[in-house]
Amino acid sequence: MTTQVAKKDSFGKLLLLGVQHVFAMFGATVLVPLLTGMDPAVALLCAGVGTWIFHLCTGRKVPTYLGSSFAFIAAIQGAAMICGGADAVGTEAYMAGLPYATGGILIAGALYLVLALLVKLVGVERVRSFFPPIVTGPVVTIIGLMLAPTAISNITTQIGTINVGLNWLVAAIAIATIFIVSLFAKGIFKLVPILIGIVVGYIAAICCGMVNFSVIADASWISVPKLFLPKFDLRAIGLIAPIAIVTFVEHIGDVNASSAVCGKDFIKDPGLHRTLMGDGLATMFAGLVGGPANTTYSENTGVLAATKNYNPLTLEIAACIAIVLAFFGKFSALISAMPGPVLGGVSVVLYGMIAAVGLRTLVENQVDFTKSRNLLIAAVMLVLGLGADKAIVIGGVAISGVALAAVLGIILNKVLPESIEKD
Repeated sequence: MTTQVAKKDSFGKLLLLGVQHVFAMFGATVLVPLLTGMDPAVALLCAGVGTWIFHLCTGRKVPTYLGSSFAFIAAIQGAAMICGGADAVGTEAYMAGLPYATGGILIAGALYLVLALLVKLVGVERVRSFFPPIVTGPVVTIIGLMLAPTAISNITTQIGTINVGLNWLVAAIAIATIFIVSLFAKGIFKLVPILIGIVVGYIAAICCGMVNFSVIADASWISVPKLFLPKFDLRAIGLIAPIAIVTFVEHIGDVNASSAVCGKDFIKDPGLHRTLMGDGLATMFAGLVGGPANTTYSENTGVLAATKNYNPLTLEIAACIAIVLAFFGKFSALISAMPGPVLGGVSVVLYGMIAAVGLRTLVENQVDFTKSRNLLIAAVMLVLGLGADKAIVIGGVAISGVALAAVLGIILNKVLPESIEKD
């Protein structure tokens, strides 16, 4: 199978770009295990190995990084509590029930493979007909904007007794650095504006006394991720596995976003069935070793848009770095100690980039908003996608706002014919 890996980039340049991707995704990747009682080092290991699995399944054509999925958080917590007889995350009983949750994650990954087979049998073009620009454009925009409150929350959360005004100052420094590097820098520096923004923002945070160095000092240099095998219980499987159907829609949105940014149709080549297979096998691996479910990352799309470097090898290097960091306790602690204002400032740019890509999809495909049909579809999708920021729970399955918006957009696009309006 041929690849689209570029050969012109030097290893040093690719290494810097890979480090940038790891930094951009690190906070979100380790947040899920922190909320679910899992080991962050295992999440890093699963992200790295899962990314490589994805790239091998897609012929190394899609510049995507996989990380911990937020969609599974509530279900993992619920399954561990039910099967362990616990009432709080992190208790001994809860940890005893956690292997049953990872068993459900493994089955969710297997369900992805079933969906990949269905896509292959039905055909890409028929699947594509359900996702025209009037649907994918708003979905991608929603993906970016729904993350906006997280960015602002990172900035506004007070750190000890430090004045919140300093939070905004640090965030502004990180944002301004990204702007200056993106617009005025030359050579290799222009390729890593996010990474430089993080470094400069981190230094500013240190100067403002925001960094807790005791966490770094207490961490060991070398640590082994706490792996464990899954166990199976129908209650946990019933709670977790169906989420794969919901994240299926989000997966399509992320692949469409990456396609729009890179100017390539990844749904057609290497094919949606291959991206789904890669996502599914990566999630199965995570469930097998005690990690959170993997998913394609929207933050990754923001970095691609900001750097304009779409070389899949960059993401593969990032995956290798994540695997190494899983065993390097000091560095993991260094990143974990990164203050919220730094992450928030960088996220303002990344999430905004994602939203802008969705708008670009609508513009480039010349979606006509003088037609009430298109206006209504976009209006309903945007309000539901952004308004339902907290997951809707139906039968124990949490449905995110973006998934709800995508499903309704697909239905409305099929129900409302193109010729509904009269001149």
